[in-house]
Amino acid sequence: MSNKAEGMADLHWMFDMLHHIDVGLVVLDSKYRVQLWNNFMENHSGISSSIAKQQSLLTLYPELDTGWLHQKLDNVFGLKTPIFISWEQRPYLFPFKSYRPITGIADKMYQNVAIRPISSPDGSIKNICLVVYDVTDIATNKMALSSANQKLRRLSQALSK
Repeated sequence: MSNKAEGMADLHWMFDMLHHIDVGLVVLDSKYRVQLWNNFMENHSGISSSIAKQQSLLTLYPELDTGWLHQKLDNVFGLKTPIFISWEQRPYLFPFKSYRPITGIADKMYQNVAIRPISSPDGSIKNICLVVYDVTDIATNKMALSSANQKLRRLSQALSK
């Protein structure tokens, strides 16, 4: 197999992996237009990649806090450094339904989001990548633990009186 054919094969499996990995991947250009919208995003948003591509993220999700989001995205473009948004700061960026409605206690999917700059061959930053992690299990377990600890504190205080 030639180097060119091997390179194409490598590119193909990497592209397939990006589309099927169990995290959301969204690549945006400097005007916040979607360049990549993987299967995770399709499955949880109900928006196909063919519809999302070249659309502004703010058109797809007009309910997003645009001022807050612009600041985050512009910082990644301008400072060329990644940022991280924890579910504890903001429970979710994308209003996805929890896909465990019967066993879970959350209506929405709790998310951690990493926003990373993507370097072009010339070193400039023309795109950024949002990596969306489903942390619903972690969030609900932490909230349940906190609730149990509060109950234990109240019981302990009642017993010590």
